[in-house]
Amino acid sequence: MAGHSNTTHYPQGRLFPDALMREVRERFLQVERDHHGHERLYFDNAGGSFRLKAAVERFAQIDAVPDNTERIHATARELQDIQAAGVADVRLLLNATGGSVYAALTASGAMFEMVRAVAQNVPGTNMVTTVLEHPSSYDAMERYAREMGRELRVAPSNRATGGVDVDAIVGLVDKGTSVLNVIHASNISGAKLDLEAIVRRARAIRPDLYILVDAVQHAPHGLIDLQKTPVDGINIAPYKFFGCRGSGFAWLSDRAAALPHHKLSAKPADFWDLGSTAPWQFAVVTEIVDYVCWLGAQAPEGGPAGDAAPGDRRARFEAGIAAIELHERALLSRLLNGGDGAGAVPGLRAMPGVEVFLDHPDLTRRDLIVGIGFPHLDCTRAVREYGARGVTVYERSATSLYSRRMLESFGLAGAVRVSPLHCHSTADVDRFLAVTQDIAQAFASA
Repeated sequence: MAGHSNTTHYPQGRLFPDALMREVRERFLQVERDHHGHERLYFDNAGGSFRLKAAVERFAQIDAVPDNTERIHATARELQDIQAAGVADVRLLLNATGGSVYAALTASGAMFEMVRAVAQNVPGTNMVTTVLEHPSSYDAMERYAREMGRELRVAPSNRATGGVDVDAIVGLVDKGTSVLNVIHASNISGAKLDLEAIVRRARAIRPDLYILVDAVQHAPHGLIDLQKTPVDGINIAPYKFFGCRGSGFAWLSDRAAALPHHKLSAKPADFWDLGSTAPWQFAVVTEIVDYVCWLGAQAPEGGPAGDAAPGDRRARFEAGIAAIELHERALLSRLLNGGDGAGAVPGLRAMPGVEVFLDHPDLTRRDLIVGIGFPHLDCTRAVREYGARGVTVYERSATSLYSRRMLESFGLAGAVRVSPLHCHSTADVDRFLAVTQDIAQAFASA
């Protein structure tokens, strides 16, 4: 199936055909206007994501059912089937076999629990992570390294790529490393880590090494394939993947799932859910996977889904993610380089009064996130200026607990984070560039 998701043949990406672009936008809520009906350009999808209409509708439908799933009547069995389908779709999304699917309130909570279980039960002298981790990973590693009396080793970032080099991570792993925890892609720079190489080389040093991955940022933008990257734990957040808040999912390998963890005593050793899970969580995951598979089925002739069998759901999913990745890469290219033709607004790279941070030229190594700055405008004020012009972006400031460690590693005091989604069009990007140019000109000599 690897060929279905190979997007390297399009280094500058490939936009959806116009008809498909219209269909995609129609499937999402509030793409053009906010919930009050005000026109808005929402470019903060790394902090969440637009919601699929089908996911929100399914959430309301299933959550309205009062029945307890642990019963024997028809409605309970229906809810059980919904949960089973959702579990299967989490596995499909990750291309995972075996192990356990863990439904939690948040992906952050799931990560803390996975780190705790490994740190408290797997012997070693040190634990390895990176400076670019989300606090739910980094803080968990820091806490349990301290509690277990182990050295916490932190791989530095690469200011040229915006990511973390494989050598920097693997160089910290040795026979005494009990757990390696790495992010799949940075939520500040969009840089993708080479997870396949990291897993292969780290396990060459310690074959029984436990590896945990934060895939929350990357999952909506690129393929995850645990057959190629056999890790022990990985988490995703449906609300950042076109779904709903109040839900997080993790998958654990057979050996990780069997580690001692918080659970009811009568439950199986590899069972991680605590209490009654909400059936809507699973129904929403299925809606997300259904949508990506639908998108994969629309792939143009000769596209990534070209030889996928009609019944091969994983192949369709791969094709859908590939289509998303290619469209978003084309949007990234347009953000950076601008459009063609007379009167086109320059891209961020050529726009006077704008600096693009961590701007690695190889777009195949990046998800759709751009960090920018204005010489005469701090990032918080810049975000307010965007808001006054109908554009929502996010400030990444060194004063924030979610940003400080990462920004300091890059030598940045702050950045305006720009994160569109695949339901955006080139017209949306051009509008954003025009607003950015307006802000840059207004504060050119402030």
